[in-house]
Amino acid sequence: MSAGLNLAQQEAVNYMHGPCLVLAGAGSGKTRVITHKIARLIAAGLEPQRIAAITFTNKAATEMRERAKGLIGRDAKKVVICTFHALGVRMMREDGAVLGLKPQFSILDSDDVTSILKDAGGSTDTATARQWQWAISLWKNMGLNAAQALAQAKDDNERVTATIMARYEERLTAYQSVDFDDLIGMPLALLRDHPEVRAKWQALLGHVLVDEYQDTNATQYEVLKMLVGERGRFTAVGDDDQSIYGWRGATLDNLKKLPIDYPQLKVIKLEQNYRSTSAILRAANNVIGPNPKLYPKTLFSELGEGEPVRVVDADNEEHEAERTVARIQSIRAGITATGAGHEWREFAVLYRANHQARTFEKALRKAQIPYKVSGGQSFFDRAEIKDLCAWFRLWINNDDDPAFLRAVTTPKRGIGHTTLQALGSFSSKYKLSLFEALFSSSLGSVLPAKAVGSLHEFGRYVNDLEFRARHTHGAQDARAFMLEWLKDIDYEKHLYDGEDSEKLAASRWTNVLDFCDWMSARAGGEIDDTSGASIVSEKKSLLEVAQTIALLSTISEREQDQNVVTLSTLHAAKGLEWPHVMLVGVTEGMLPFKLGDDDNPTGRADGPMSEGILQRLQEERRLMYVGITRAQRSLAVSWTKRRKKGREMIAALPSRFIAEMALDKTTAKEDPREKLKALRAEFAKKAVDSAAAAAAATAASAP
Repeated sequence: MSAGLNLAQQEAVNYMHGPCLVLAGAGSGKTRVITHKIARLIAAGLEPQRIAAITFTNKAATEMRERAKGLIGRDAKKVVICTFHALGVRMMREDGAVLGLKPQFSILDSDDVTSILKDAGGSTDTATARQWQWAISLWKNMGLNAAQALAQAKDDNERVTATIMARYEERLTAYQSVDFDDLIGMPLALLRDHPEVRAKWQALLGHVLVDEYQDTNATQYEVLKMLVGERGRFTAVGDDDQSIYGWRGATLDNLKKLPIDYPQLKVIKLEQNYRSTSAILRAANNVIGPNPKLYPKTLFSELGEGEPVRVVDADNEEHEAERTVARIQSIRAGITATGAGHEWREFAVLYRANHQARTFEKALRKAQIPYKVSGGQSFFDRAEIKDLCAWFRLWINNDDDPAFLRAVTTPKRGIGHTTLQALGSFSSKYKLSLFEALFSSSLGSVLPAKAVGSLHEFGRYVNDLEFRARHTHGAQDARAFMLEWLKDIDYEKHLYDGEDSEKLAASRWTNVLDFCDWMSARAGGEIDDTSGASIVSEKKSLLEVAQTIALLSTISEREQDQNVVTLSTLHAAKGLEWPHVMLVGVTEGMLPFKLGDDDNPTGRADGPMSEGILQRLQEERRLMYVGITRAQRSLAVSWTKRRKKGREMIAALPSRFIAEMALDKTTAKEDPREKLKALRAEFAKKAVDSAAAAAAATAASAP
């Protein structure tokens, strides 16, 4: 079972009798350790269904499930491998009744939340509502409700936001809905306040493994503690040097608390890196060196010294993009010259902020190099998919008012704004959901008979669809049902009527058909409904499949296999790797991101800093470390002497992190355009020599 594991990995896999913290450096094989430990626990007699492996993304859960399947076969299907949020949904569907939640509650997406907050705060400004949303999310991640947030509010702005949070909570309760933060906060309330529920889940789970432990927030840590109890049968796998999500509530305090809460904690370090060359790892170790260490470790590699890390300077962003493209072309040409592979997918351009992508996109298009921008719009963020999901949400939970409003108006069905406004006032007055209010016998007192008739017709149609979806099983029937429904509501015509461009409307309709195929495959049991993995399981009703939609962030992983250059933010690149990485825009004010002039009046990298600014600098340094450790064979770091700030061009300085890499100055600097020019000259010379040789051979053989 431990074949192919190094000594530290074996120790982590074989330690099963208490709490264990595995400090897994970048590229040190943490997923291998987790999957082998699952296999080891099963071999030791723990039933697969009593093992939970918790990840942070659906993609990570899918990869873990596939690798576990390769190691332990069919038993992998029984192991609970899912995200924190998916586990939360499962707990709340089973036991949420004690919190007053029915099993068919709705999960609101970000746009729904913004809309409800506008209503709760009496504002039409989306930006303001997003600010409230952000503050409320942080409070929830800290484990605070509206009353607690109000009690500790520091100023009028926070007091206003806490008051709006209270109204927001009331609306969620009325709608029988939750937001994504509730998928962690409510399970904590379940476990903390209801001993019988806590005892049930502790008995169900014999061992809990947590991936990317450094990314957990305060609430997630409390959930973990409640799940594992005093026995502490858990394995936390993480890396304090890769903690880059402080801005969304992740805290290194969770690493500090572990040895205090679990004095018998076993700490195991994984320091051998299987991804990068020694030159790349040396730069990474040097950069992260100045940060304070909870558990000091130094990555090492047995892959050889490799190419030196290069530093490329440029006059401005356009010049930097040209040099980046030239580097990609020169490496690719060099690889081609050796007869090796030359895939575009081997290259990644990484940057600090989304807006930096534009210049590189333009340069890649000009050079006719295919690319994708990672972290682009999710399939489920597209308007046409949200439209259809609103109908599903309404079938699952008739009290979901945001879903009701979207479904009743998309496509339009002769139920106008005035009618909906009157229905809304009526439902608020009698504390009913919009769908309940629609069937009230006294609705006729506030609406004309024709409007009431239209609403009744819509309500009956929704009930009929819900009944049919509940009794539709299997891929073929599910697809037939969905196509018939879309024809009934004339959704294709709705898309074409709403777009000036026929091509764009056709593209949106194709997305809808993809969605139908994907939902059908799930109903047929061809795709797992929690991780997205391709497996064969029991058939489900279309309604059961619909209940899992809100947890999913992508329709499939097919884009992963595209042979294109990747453009990505550093945050989105975490957990990924490429043979050749270009880390761009590495200037002061961008990476590290502007730290605040008030806290560093000298403007120097070594200027005085407040504690808050120092912590932000340390997180930015970890972000640089994450970027460096994405590279397998080659790494170039580029900076510009001038950069755009608004409409102006301002002077820029290389990031302090470039100096911290402590590169050999004689080998670090590179002009990729010169290298490409030399390679082209070499190819041209070879072509001329080859042509001359061919001509000579022809002449020699002539009679």
